[in-house]
Amino acid sequence: MNSSVYLDYAATTPVDARVAAAMAQCLTMEGAFGNPASTSHHYGQAAATLVDKARAQVAAGVGAGPDEVVWTSGATEANNLAIFGVAGYYRENGRHILTARTEHKAVLDPCRELERRGWRVTYLVPDRGGVIHPDQVAAALQADTVLVSIMHVNNEIGVVQDIAAIGAICRKHGGVKLHVDAAQSVGKCVIDFAGFGVDLMSLSAHKAYGPKGVGALLVARCGVHLQPLQFGGGQERGLRAGTVPTHQVVGMGLAFELARAAPPSEAERVAALRERLWQGLESLGGTMRNGDAKQSVPHLLNVSFAGVEGESLLAAVKGRLAVSTGSACTSAVQEPSYVLRALGRDAVLSESSLRFGLGRFTTEADIDTAVELVIQAVSRLRRISGL
Repeated sequence: MNSSVYLDYAATTPVDARVAAAMAQCLTMEGAFGNPASTSHHYGQAAATLVDKARAQVAAGVGAGPDEVVWTSGATEANNLAIFGVAGYYRENGRHILTARTEHKAVLDPCRELERRGWRVTYLVPDRGGVIHPDQVAAALQADTVLVSIMHVNNEIGVVQDIAAIGAICRKHGGVKLHVDAAQSVGKCVIDFAGFGVDLMSLSAHKAYGPKGVGALLVARCGVHLQPLQFGGGQERGLRAGTVPTHQVVGMGLAFELARAAPPSEAERVAALRERLWQGLESLGGTMRNGDAKQSVPHLLNVSFAGVEGESLLAAVKGRLAVSTGSACTSAVQEPSYVLRALGRDAVLSESSLRFGLGRFTTEADIDTAVELVIQAVSRLRRISGL
């Protein structure tokens, strides 16, 4: 898509060139190509050293310890390991889970599967800005609640939840584990695994300019146990069997280190770009900004356009502007965004929304081009529909 403007960074990001170079060094005879579990020879030892370094880089970027990092194939697997792992290990303690209607499918679908197996799940409804208030969590906890799963940054609207306050409530209740999907958080806002009081946290490499196909689950070193989902090999503290892909975790480690080193001015730059984008789109009239503007990361903007249909709008800008109508994991499903529906948007407005993801490589020229393309497309579609 060399001729188009890319504003879909919430779904995926290009791999940073420095990350790609570090990964490539693990794939040839001249590099650390060995199996990191085979430490009886130099090749395996060299790979193991790189894996340990990557583990430390990821941990440093999110306020965790290296021994709390468990490699996975991505945040989806991490979410599944956290939810099914807690449910399996603590099933004699209780069978109630608390989550929110605006969670990612990688959390909602495991919860629904557990419901089919006899568990009870409470789905909290956010306010109209997409915020889950800590007192909602406190009020919904039950005597047999074993897990609360609330995402840090929403992948469709960018709203940031007060995880520290929710963590304090879970600790006060006693015996309740807190899991946080933080796939969208790295490089966009501060993450403090220990300071938040979180027991489990899911991370993704490709949301932070790392490679696709690798992620991690942070597992607090004290008081948290999981039932593994796969067996055979005993890697990753026995929680995730399988050969660790050295090149993938090296890429994730460096991506997290680079994200941590980004200056505060970068967030300010992206925030200014988002406001430029919103002001341009708002001039159309009949536009609604989805999500609490004050409690969100600067990298996401979700807008509903009255009088048009989302898929028609996407088709109108296809080939010139890369955006999405919602999560990449639900893009094949032709239905209104369940996240926007949870915020109170009706089906029509939920279907007529676009998600713009801004990133490290977004420029003012990109924003201005995007505004021009969307205004042209929306105006034409409104004329056709007569609205």
